[in-house]
Amino acid sequence: MSSIIKLENIIKKFYVGEPNELEILHGISLEVEEGEFVAIVGPSGSGKSTLMNTIGVLDRPTSGTYMLDGINVGEAEESELSEIRNQKIGFVFQTYNLISKTNALKNIELPMLYAGMERSERLKRAKELLDLVEMGDRAKHLPEELSGGQKQRVAIARAMANDPAIILADEPTGALDSKTGRLVMDLFHKLNKEKNKTIVLITHSNELAGETDRIISIRDGKIISVKDNSKNKEKNIAKNRTINTAEETVEVELDEKEKNENNTQKQEKSSEEKNTNEKKKNKSKKNEGGKN
Repeated sequence: MSSIIKLENIIKKFYVGEPNELEILHGISLEVEEGEFVAIVGPSGSGKSTLMNTIGVLDRPTSGTYMLDGINVGEAEESELSEIRNQKIGFVFQTYNLISKTNALKNIELPMLYAGMERSERLKRAKELLDLVEMGDRAKHLPEELSGGQKQRVAIARAMANDPAIILADEPTGALDSKTGRLVMDLFHKLNKEKNKTIVLITHSNELAGETDRIISIRDGKIISVKDNSKNKEKNIAKNRTINTAEETVEVELDEKEKNENNTQKQEKSSEEKNTNEKKKNKSKKNEGGKN
C-alpha cells in the first residue's frame, strides 16, 4: 500500500518573526497509508489539533514537507488547496458544524454545490448518504430538531459528500453519550472497511484509540510513540461494544426499577387517598345521622 499522507520534519510556528513567536509542532514526521485507520492521541495542549489542521490543509506548515496523495502542499496555490479540502478530505468535528437554518439534506448537498455538481446528481447522492448513515427519515429536519448523535451522523454524511479519500475526525464522540458514540464509531468502521476510507481520528480517549490500526501519541508538539495496534483492534472493538451493551442493560434495569417504584408509590398514594375519602364519607354519614 502507498502513503496517502506523508509529513517530513513538519514545524508549525505562530507569530513568526515577532517577540511572541510560538512554535507548536517541533519536527513531526508521519506517514499514513491508504485505507488505514489511525488515531492521534494526546492531552490538551499537546499540539494534536494543530497537527490535524496541518493534515487537513487548514494551515500550512512553517517548514518541512507535506505530501498529500502525491501533491506537495507547501508548493500548492491557494485555489489548489481549496480544491484539495473540498475533494480529498472530509471533516467531522466534535461540534458538528452544521448550518443551523438548513435542513439535513441541504447540509449534505453543500460541499457538492461548491464542487459544481448538478442539482439532480447532488440531490440523489445526498439521499444515498443519508440512507448510509440511517438518517433518511430526517432529511427535512433542521439541526435544532436533531439529537447530538443524529447531528453527527449528518456531519459524517456531509464529510462523505464528494467521496473523499481521507476523513479527519476531531473528537467526534466528545459531545455524545456512550451509546450514541458507539453508533458513530461503528459508522467509521463501516466506512473504513466497506468504502476503504483512510480515517485519522483525533482523540484523548485511549478506549477509542484502541479501535484503530495504529496509535500515534503526541506530547508537547512531538510524536513520542507509534504503536501498531492491528492485532488488538477487533478485540478492543468487541470489548467496547460489550461494555456499552452492559451499560445499556444497567440503564434499562434502573429505568425499569424506577418505573416500578413510581408505580408502587402511585398505587400507595391512590390507596391512601381512597382510604381518606372513605373515612371522610363515613364521618359525613355519622354526622348526618346525629343531626337527624
